[in-house]
Amino acid sequence: MQQAHIKAAENHETAAKSHRAAAEQYGKNDHAKGKECSMQALHQSKTACEQSETAHTKSVAQKN
Repeated sequence: MQQAHIKAAENHETAAKSHRAAAEQYGKNDHAKGKECSMQALHQSKTACEQSETAHTKSVAQKN
């Protein structure tokens, strides 16, 4: 169970890095690279969200 939370946290961190990279690219007016980073960040955010939901479900199931 703890491993599921750790994995989710790692993916949230990776998504945050991609969001920052996208912001940096947009700040440099490199919209093509910014869009690429944004799409990567979106995918990573969705994955992190799914993993968080899975970790939460496992935690609740273990308590019951």
